[in-house]
Amino acid sequence: MPSLLFEQGAAGRGSDFVRPSGSPQTFLNAADLRTDLPLPDLTELDVARHFTALSQRNFSVDTNFYPLGSCTMKYNPKVNEAVSGFAGFADLHPFAPDEGAQGALRLLWHMERTLSSLFGMDAFSLMPAAGAHGEITAMLMAKRYFTERGERDRVTCIVPDTAHGTNPASAAMVGYHVVSIPSTSRGRTDLSALRAKLDGSIAVCMMTNPNTLGLFEDDIIEMTRAVHEAGGLMYYDGANANAIVGLTRPGDMGFDLMHLNLHKTFSVPHGGGGPGSGPVGASAALSPYLPSPLAARDETSGAYFWDEERPKSIGAVRAFPAHFLAIVRAYAYIIVHGAAGLRENSRLAVLNANYVRAKVKDFLTVPYADHCRHEFVCSAEDLKKQTGVRALDLAKGLLDAGVHAPTMYWPHVVPECLMIEPTETENRHTLDAFVETLRALVTRAHEDPESVQQLPKHTPVRRVDEAHVGRQANKGIGLRWAPPEERA
Repeated sequence: MPSLLFEQGAAGRGSDFVRPSGSPQTFLNAADLRTDLPLPDLTELDVARHFTALSQRNFSVDTNFYPLGSCTMKYNPKVNEAVSGFAGFADLHPFAPDEGAQGALRLLWHMERTLSSLFGMDAFSLMPAAGAHGEITAMLMAKRYFTERGERDRVTCIVPDTAHGTNPASAAMVGYHVVSIPSTSRGRTDLSALRAKLDGSIAVCMMTNPNTLGLFEDDIIEMTRAVHEAGGLMYYDGANANAIVGLTRPGDMGFDLMHLNLHKTFSVPHGGGGPGSGPVGASAALSPYLPSPLAARDETSGAYFWDEERPKSIGAVRAFPAHFLAIVRAYAYIIVHGAAGLRENSRLAVLNANYVRAKVKDFLTVPYADHCRHEFVCSAEDLKKQTGVRALDLAKGLLDAGVHAPTMYWPHVVPECLMIEPTETENRHTLDAFVETLRALVTRAHEDPESVQQLPKHTPVRRVDEAHVGRQANKGIGLRWAPPEERA
């Protein structure tokens, strides 16, 4: 018998809403119903090969080297994927009661405390969905902190020019006035320029350390002390934490707030590979303002539960407490490596970056003489002046060789910039092959610059007219697919 709901819907919405004969009950416009659905006559093998070929057009760290600066595109261990697929995790309903989610709550509780220990914070919230989400969460916490102290005149946020690009946006989104601090010739934040900006209006100083030049801020203790003396808070952008885990802690440097990118430092799939996760840590003075709820444990019974009794909390910053399976992957990574393994990973990340840096400086300009941390920047400015070949052209040439392009033209303080981060997961053979590929492109630029400017030749999409694509982005114009025979 047709349901009353269906009959009322059909009668009330007009005769064009029909129930197709023999089909399940539905509300569909007649114009949207297919009466003929021709299917291609293909074998299973044809279909399998088609979709496998499509998947191979995706650039993946599982298939190629991915030296993308400041993004830490390191290998994602498959054991993490296996753990995240455990039925008790993967099949858990987000509205499960606390007593039905004890394993998950226990994992979250341990993860919060593990991150607090690793980074010198009093507490962590795992709720933010990504790094920039963590930034704005921390800025909302800072605003609540100053509001409760009656210091509403603190409206300025300081952001060095070597910080991550989302920092100024996050500060501005919560209403702060953003002030930029320049770098010195050594690639560090100018301490004297910072001090000159410190007054009663300062709320937060957002810093990335190591900064986006890959350099550790060796005046960091003096900076945090100066900001604190002016009544401000220090915020640590943890996107570059792959250089410091187990070696130093932001809390020990004097930071009050911070975020991490589990999809960078802790090997969770990055970008199109899955959702991010941007936990926020806080000092003892700021932890009451962390998003609610937090995982908690009843010390009498040992049971775990969501603690929602947090009167100073800024509240929830998303619908559910976390990208849970991302946290499961990160926790698996932590317990597999342990404290010693995490420390060794950081050391290898620094070693690999300096190894590549020492080789690249033979044929590209490396503007800062100091040893880098996990990444470094080089410049193609001299190459451009001599040959007309730009950093963009080198990046396109690397794509043709099966290497993902490094970050280009960032930070802006280095002209024709390439920012390279090899991570700890690449072996020496891969690093040597990358350097020689880049060297060959530079040599070719001197010998035949026009040929380099026409690369790539062998990618599914050739070089695009970037200005044209920017203007026509919504129309899908500007890309040209090259068939396999043209790429041979």
